Amino acid sequence: MPFRALCIGLAFIALDTTTVLGQQDSVPRRPKRRPHVVKAPTATGDSAARDSQPSWPIAPIPLPGSILPARRIVAFYGNPLSRRMGILALQPADSMLSRLDRVTAEWTEADSATPAQPALHLIAVVAQGSPGRDKKYRQRADSALIERVYGWAKSRGALLFLDIQLGRSTLEAELPRLLPFLRRPDVHLGLDPEFAMGDSGIPGGRIGSLDAADVNEAIDLLANLVTSDSLPPKVLVVHRFTRDMLRHSDRIRVDPRVQVVIDMDGWGPPWMKRESYRRYVARYPVEYTGFKLFYRNDTKAGDRLMTPRQVLALFPRPLYIQYQ
Repeated sequence: MPFRALCIGLAFIALDTTTVLGQQDSVPRRPKRRPHVVKAPTATGDSAARDSQPSWPIAPIPLPGSILPARRIVAFYGNPLSRRMGILALQPADSMLSRLDRVTAEWTEADSATPAQPALHLIAVVAQGSPGRDKKYRQRADSALIERVYGWAKSRGALLFLDIQLGRSTLEAELPRLLPFLRRPDVHLGLDPEFAMGDSGIPGGRIGSLDAADVNEAIDLLANLVTSDSLPPKVLVVHRFTRDMLRHSDRIRVDPRVQVVIDMDGWGPPWMKRESYRRYVARYPVEYTGFKLFYRNDTKAGDRLMTPRQVLALFPRPLYIQYQ
């Protein structure tokens, strides 16, 4: 079975949303940093010349208030308006949040040295199979929906991640309207290259991609917020399940104000998920790693969902866990 089979079966839905525009901020310049590298055996770089053994982890010395690596983030993913997009819509909110409590406790039990931090990961910009009025092939969640999910997160002491599926839009167009939420200390960001189509293609018709320059644009914006608003460091999750969907990952800048997680976002049997993690995440170190588990797609062929202990056997150990 080809590794492309790990692609998410995303439901393209027409959300009942309105556009809320935020203030356009200028992109700040890259700050100086002090990298802290600990060497460990496994794989590196994004170029063929560096397709050998990498060093893990690669991260700056954590600033006060950093979530990683002291805690492991355990997130429930989706959009409340579609049951096909993830766990956020599969159960009533109270039941879903109680389930998150139980899953978070399971991860803390499996690795008590790294307590689990609950989170909700909302798809705030949803890729669409139809162009829409502005022909951008994406639909924006309105502020009322974001506030509702933020309220759920607050009720459990959880973080909120806002995920962007660009369609044919750009980060320059989508990030400013999320700034009022990202200014909150417990709100973080996710980018999904699979549905970033550039100026051509239809989401779901092919796998999209982002470049390191796009990721660096998001890092710069978040780092600027941390400094200007005196916030604790932000977390940026970037999904990946093929090599080409994240180009030049060795050029992603490391900044202690933004903790970058490359999340293995593919579904399939456990052996395939492990191999995809090895090929497309562990081989190309950026900073921290994540691993996604699909309640439906990982088990539809009769396989069991991977347990925390099975995931913790991976190298490097993922510090961001996402359930869809």
